[in-house]
Amino acid sequence: MCGIVGIFDSRGHRAIDKSLLVRMNDSMTHRGPDENDTYVEPGLGLGHRRLAIIDLSQGQQPMFNEDRSVVITYNGEIYNYRELNEELKAHGCQIRTNSDTETIIHAWEVWGEACVEHLRGMFTFAIWDQNKETLFLARDRLGIKPLYYAVLPDGTVVFGSELKSLLPYPGLERDIDPRAIEDYFAYGYIPDPKTIYRSVAKLSPGHIVTFRRNEAPGKEKPFWTFAFDDDAEISEADAQVELIDRLREAVDIRLIADVPLGAFLSGGVDSSAVVGLMADISDKPVDTCSIAFEQKDFDESNFAAMVAERYKTNHRVQTVDPKSYDLLDQLANMYDEPFADSSAIPTYRVCGLAREKVTVALSGDGGDELFAGYRRHKWHHYEEQMRRILPNGIRGPVFRCLGELYPKIDWAPKPLRAKSTLQAIGRDSVEGYFHSISILPDGLRDKLFSDTMRRELQGYQAVEVLRGHMEAAPTDDHLSRIQYADIKTYLPGDILTKVDRASMAHSLEVRVPILDHKFLEWTASLPSRVKLRSGNGKHIFKKALEPMLPNDVLYRPKMGFAVPLNYWFRGPLRQRVRDTLTGPTLAGTGYFDASFLKKLVDQHESGARDHSASIWSLVMFDSFLRQVHAA
Repeated sequence: MCGIVGIFDSRGHRAIDKSLLVRMNDSMTHRGPDENDTYVEPGLGLGHRRLAIIDLSQGQQPMFNEDRSVVITYNGEIYNYRELNEELKAHGCQIRTNSDTETIIHAWEVWGEACVEHLRGMFTFAIWDQNKETLFLARDRLGIKPLYYAVLPDGTVVFGSELKSLLPYPGLERDIDPRAIEDYFAYGYIPDPKTIYRSVAKLSPGHIVTFRRNEAPGKEKPFWTFAFDDDAEISEADAQVELIDRLREAVDIRLIADVPLGAFLSGGVDSSAVVGLMADISDKPVDTCSIAFEQKDFDESNFAAMVAERYKTNHRVQTVDPKSYDLLDQLANMYDEPFADSSAIPTYRVCGLAREKVTVALSGDGGDELFAGYRRHKWHHYEEQMRRILPNGIRGPVFRCLGELYPKIDWAPKPLRAKSTLQAIGRDSVEGYFHSISILPDGLRDKLFSDTMRRELQGYQAVEVLRGHMEAAPTDDHLSRIQYADIKTYLPGDILTKVDRASMAHSLEVRVPILDHKFLEWTASLPSRVKLRSGNGKHIFKKALEPMLPNDVLYRPKMGFAVPLNYWFRGPLRQRVRDTLTGPTLAGTGYFDASFLKKLVDQHESGARDHSASIWSLVMFDSFLRQVHAA
């Protein structure tokens, strides 16, 4: 796993400042502490930081083809590179190393832009073809690995694995995008292809972009999608067997490494499945690690211990407490732009714990997206059934009114917290799902923002992101539509971003077998009725895993990898939170209504409302402004 950077003059052959390229490259030493190098020619500069995983002696980058007309800088792992090498040899390619980097170079020579269609794995890379005067950028299908880029007014293209690698470039403007702020306070992250800055974009998952010298900048193009078959007829027994066989293969190919390898074990279904299959494949005990919490409502460590004992893993545990809040500014520097998933704290801790013993760790990310495992999937299914029963002309006005009249009582038992459900049913399908996933729903964001901020938005609303993906979903099934939207938004924007930055901060590579694109394509072919059944998500996944895992792990209530912010913000961190939300940094932006910020803190401290997620998003935005934007 690595970090990559580059500078390209699309209008000519202006000299590249090598010292600047080195500074950009060195900003990501954490991504590649083992080796680093740069390559410069007139109009082009490429940099690379290496975390050596495979072919430790020969995988140095930037790497060239035989006549040095093609050069690559690459971040990722290609799991089918050995099979591809045999195919490429048949095309006359000479394979000199055992590195998957060389495989991509020859794949470009043989297939051009279509090379990405042959790659199975996680990757971002940049290829410079001197003969074609072409710079080619690509990002893997699911967005496991990140790539930021900017096209400057003078025609210069700069790119890198993290936003911080672009910031040293002197011509890069740092104007904050108001639409990105709106997206952030709705989703808790900034969805692709936006970034916090107007001038910078993220290359979208499953997309490529090509820049040719003396031509207009290229446009992003998708190279992959997947289809649903919601009417498929399949025996559940056969599906269970095939599921395990396919997942076992996805795990197996991710065990290739020339360095120590282990796994995260949260005690949930997904990571437990991965660990169980690893233990079955491996001829030695698996190194596993997990996180514990002092608050038992958030602690899954006992379930992780059950799985560790069953598979005789070398298991280690670390406890997260309120002192972890001191990581706040460190997190802001890791993520480079506002990021409000508080589970970044335990993710950072578990990555550090893993790195003490291993260089590569497998995770269970992706199971909820592929098998409808989130609570919101169940509630959306119920709401859609209600929407189909009642015509919109009746449902909309009635339920919107009931939602407004029903009190918001966060302290009450869950069955009595009906306000959000009533409000969601009063909306259309997209708006209802958006309401269920928003950190700050529309009403709160409207109160949060100042009049000036609302004018700058010019009517833009974050729901447009979700609407675009749900309307583009290749299915009419309401459950499959939201799964598709999650895979296009929440998965790369939140889950994979969180793990990439937290793991790379510790120079740890994380592999995600459940998100193998071939496995994902197969799961999409399963009808939604075998994923969500009788209000229970992951039905087919759990049934398939019954011979492997205890029922207490498979069928316990879902907890998630959450942090007890509610308790922390009313207890040991109470004053620090108040000082932040009423302090000068947020007030000085002009984006927020200061009186509403104070009201949020007052209501949360009193116990009248649980604003912990909203407060955390503001605290992280404050830290971004101080640690990144002002730097």
